[in-house]
Amino acid sequence: MLSASKPKETLSIFDAASIVVGIVVGIGIFKTPSIVASSADSEGMLILFWLLGGAASLIGALCYAELASAYPHTGGDYHYLHRAFGGVPAFLFAWARMAVIQTGSIAMVAFLIGDYASEVLCLGPYSTSFYAAATIVLLTAVNVAGIEQGKWTQRILTAAIVLGLLIVAAIGLMQAVPRSVSPSGGIIPGRAALGTAMIFVLLTYGGWNEAAFLSAEIRSTRSSMVRVLLFSIGAVTLIYILVNLALVRGLGLSGMVSSEAVMADLMRNALGSNGARFVSLLILPAALSTMNGAIITGARTGFALGRDHSLFRFLDRWHGYRDTPVNALLLQGAIALLLVLLGTGSRDGFVMMVEYTAPVFWFFLVMVGVSIFMLRRKHPADERPFRVPLYPLTPLLFCAICAYMLHASLLYTGTGALVGVGVLLTGIPLVFFQNRMKRNKSSR
Repeated sequence: MLSASKPKETLSIFDAASIVVGIVVGIGIFKTPSIVASSADSEGMLILFWLLGGAASLIGALCYAELASAYPHTGGDYHYLHRAFGGVPAFLFAWARMAVIQTGSIAMVAFLIGDYASEVLCLGPYSTSFYAAATIVLLTAVNVAGIEQGKWTQRILTAAIVLGLLIVAAIGLMQAVPRSVSPSGGIIPGRAALGTAMIFVLLTYGGWNEAAFLSAEIRSTRSSMVRVLLFSIGAVTLIYILVNLALVRGLGLSGMVSSEAVMADLMRNALGSNGARFVSLLILPAALSTMNGAIITGARTGFALGRDHSLFRFLDRWHGYRDTPVNALLLQGAIALLLVLLGTGSRDGFVMMVEYTAPVFWFFLVMVGVSIFMLRRKHPADERPFRVPLYPLTPLLFCAICAYMLHASLLYTGTGALVGVGVLLTGIPLVFFQNRMKRNKSSR
């Protein structure tokens, strides 16, 4: 039945890691290797970029491990910001995640699914949007049915995409010689090359922080969060390095740069047209795993918001039998459908959603990094089963990385970014209205 009871610890380390890996290993790895290769002067520099992406993600994961093990909560970042900065920043984050960050990410992936599905069967001028909306409805329904259905769906999708990418990597690494001669060059990149490459590398690594929103549902959270984060990032880094080594060996650096679809070209060279079709089939589970994981973690913030604020009290409903926040899932799905409608009116719905989410996402990630310092100062006696190593250097590096990405996302985005920031700002009058409701209630 529906209740306000807290979530149960129903997820194992493997369940949580499969959700995180499924979110991270999405469609980005099919699109970004050629872009990153264009910034590399040598094959060694290309691999260095991807290693740096894994290292940057590891730095962030160490910071999150301290927060999640000390303060396990369904709200994840929302809870950390609330404890560190108070109710207003936390409210704005939850509003942004519900209206911009997570729902925008869901809509973004839905548009990609629509693009590929329309290649198989076009449903008319709005075919992409029809498929996008249908996918949101389907996966939301799966997760409304219960966490068991959601996590098993994620296990299957994650297993499919990881196995598929390992097959691609194995075939590429078995190529006798590179298809083209790569240019000679150093390994250490210049500032411009590093900045350009890391925008796309970190985009491809994005999503590991979603583990924080599962922290209240992971068994033995305080001892398990570090393992979930490290296992997830380690697995993703290994997969990305193997895939890029295979691409370099099978296509060469110059071949990667000139390719519009690097994995399809690699498999076409190795196995002909059937190899290219195999890559096309891989894109679907990659996109679906990213979306399903985002739906699972995104609704947890809405539930936490409902518990703390009467304005959103209808979200404070946890279905005890299904172990899932049904109302938060339904609202999240409805907003994602509205964003699909918004993206339908733009030239490219996917690009619109990237622009829409990026600046707001990186702004709040900077604040999460700063919250480590605030919480250590405000609550020094709190139990911290895991302390971020090399403090304060590690969280300072994390904040610097996020601040750089915030700058880049504002510099290289267009109208969509302005819309996303505008939607975030609409949360400000909601804060005042919520506070007024509290004052009126307390004065009675």
